[in-house]
Amino acid sequence: MTRSVFKLFDPVLLQPAVLNAFRKLDPRMQWRNPVMFVVYVGSWLTTGLAIHALSGGGSGGESSGFVVTVALWLWFTVLFANFAEALAEGRSKAQAASLRSLKKQTWAKKLESADVGAKWHPIESSELRKGDHVMVQAGDVIPADGEVIDGVASVDESAITGESAPVIRESGGDFSAVTGGTRVLSDWIMVRVSVNPGETFVDRMIAMVEGAKRQKTPNEIALTILLVALTIVFLVVTCSLWPFSAFGVMASGAGEPVSVTVLVALLVCLIPTTIAGLLSAIGVAGMSRMMQANVIATSGRAVEAAGDVDVLLMDKTGTITLGNRQASEFLPAPGVSKAMLADVAQLASLADETPEGRSIVVLAKQQFDLRGRDLQALNANFVHFSAQTRMSGVDLGERQIRKGAAEAIRKHVIALGGHFPSAVDAEVERVAHQGSTPLVVSDGAHVLGVVELKDIVKGGIKERFAELRRMGIQTVMITGDNRLTAAAIAAEAGVDDFLAEATPEMKLALIRKHQAEGRLVAMTGDGTNDAPALAQADVAVAMNSGTQAAKEASNMVDLDSNPTKLIEVVETGKQMLMTRGSLTTFSVANDIAKYFAIVPAAFVSTYPQLAALNVMHLTSPTSAVLSAVIFNALIIMFLIPLAIKGVPYRALGAATLLRRNLLIYGLGGVLVPFIGIKLIDLGLSFMGLV
Repeated sequence: MTRSVFKLFDPVLLQPAVLNAFRKLDPRMQWRNPVMFVVYVGSWLTTGLAIHALSGGGSGGESSGFVVTVALWLWFTVLFANFAEALAEGRSKAQAASLRSLKKQTWAKKLESADVGAKWHPIESSELRKGDHVMVQAGDVIPADGEVIDGVASVDESAITGESAPVIRESGGDFSAVTGGTRVLSDWIMVRVSVNPGETFVDRMIAMVEGAKRQKTPNEIALTILLVALTIVFLVVTCSLWPFSAFGVMASGAGEPVSVTVLVALLVCLIPTTIAGLLSAIGVAGMSRMMQANVIATSGRAVEAAGDVDVLLMDKTGTITLGNRQASEFLPAPGVSKAMLADVAQLASLADETPEGRSIVVLAKQQFDLRGRDLQALNANFVHFSAQTRMSGVDLGERQIRKGAAEAIRKHVIALGGHFPSAVDAEVERVAHQGSTPLVVSDGAHVLGVVELKDIVKGGIKERFAELRRMGIQTVMITGDNRLTAAAIAAEAGVDDFLAEATPEMKLALIRKHQAEGRLVAMTGDGTNDAPALAQADVAVAMNSGTQAAKEASNMVDLDSNPTKLIEVVETGKQMLMTRGSLTTFSVANDIAKYFAIVPAAFVSTYPQLAALNVMHLTSPTSAVLSAVIFNALIIMFLIPLAIKGVPYRALGAATLLRRNLLIYGLGGVLVPFIGIKLIDLGLSFMGLV
């Protein structure tokens, strides 16, 4: 995908967000957030009181300027919350806009039948239907999502993935899925369309990243219920304070009952407006951050579930290992030097374009500086690998150099009148038992030794697994290798467990076993045989290069087709949960300072003893109420960057995270309002506004 980097307060995003903040004042939109709806109603109520006061109708014992100021700052509180949500949505919509640029009307070569030689006629891509067959040749844009049913071609998917390297798409394998909007660079493919108009991958991507269409997640719903419950409690408490104040005035015969304006201000400051105002922005931003990692999440629920994952199931190949076995050591036969074995093995691999063959050439260069071969001078006739012979090599005149599986080389050598040394047999068995692949090298009828090929564990992966372990996440490697090979690689990589000789049924059973124990399971896959397990997993990440079945069974698609992205997905999910928890802690802790600011100010005229609670020594009751209301609005603005960017991620356990949360955001939530309210009070006093 064309990835644009949008700064937090990019002017491109800022102006629409400001306009949308006002559009969201529609009561039908405000009702979606019950806590902020209370602030919204309070804003209208104080606005009515302000109009009444300015028209000479009285202001309930407060100056008209005070009532107007409170009303204005309550509206600012609502607008700042709207702005936070609009800004987060704007980032997602900007990403969606870049995706829409991929949706160009193209012409397709629709085939009259599923035969390669069938006639075709041009048709607009929007008229294609599921099941249609199209021919796509070099230079053509693939008109719709589908499956390759014939042919093989090099495809440029940079418009979707952002990666410039072309990929191979062919029929009959796990790399048969193609995406509309990508371009064929060479050869041709016949594609069976797998979707109807409006259901393409790009269409789904656009719908997924549109923040406005985001569904609330279970945790978000639960938190909203908690916030609503707290709001109801504070609403009941605030309403009961007016008769309490009126009774005090009647009993003492002095002072004035607390005004409606002050009660509204008290209610707004005590209910959890901070987290309520930012809650939606946090959820939208979580999906947006996943998109920035080039992962499409089908819902916020999937992102959230990623943050709660207990078990990670990962394929060995491409995730834990580099994906191709590489030469690691030359093991010569008795009487043969290692240098001689390396020389002959390199000759046998010069025309071998497989990763294994290239690694043999590189290893010989590194260990014995064997380079600069003149192939023309050698008059070489290269013998390529075939499934029948199971070996490859080169003929240099009468000299036959081969490398391949032990049994294949054994037959070859015996056919030439030689014999297979028992020492080499033992070396082959030893290499196989430790999880590596032995390749035997021969020169004519003579066996020279063994080249050990092994899975290379990715650098830094062991440290990543250690981080996950500190977070309380169990890692499980899945492989089709035998148990000995799997155990060796699992030990080197540092995973907690492994599943060897895995079948689709075994993967599915393992996931269900963990889920029955109350754990959330994440898995990555790309093949049709992975689809059942992906559908069962709580978090399923399919590779964009994989089959349509794998994508449809998953709740996330990795556009980069990088299996290790699963670790990043978990980290992003945890960051979203950490952000929500941190800001909730901060919001609740805020109430302590607001209590000390507003309660004494509201009732000091009725109960002078409450002046002892004015620990901030605020200038006046009016200044105390205004300072608290202004702080309550401004803190939302200051926390928008944190809500959208997220709390900095650290791989820590739950207990450590809780302590850190309470220390930074709990203690910070207590101290910051004391400082902020006092500074605002000093500013109001300095300007002579109170």
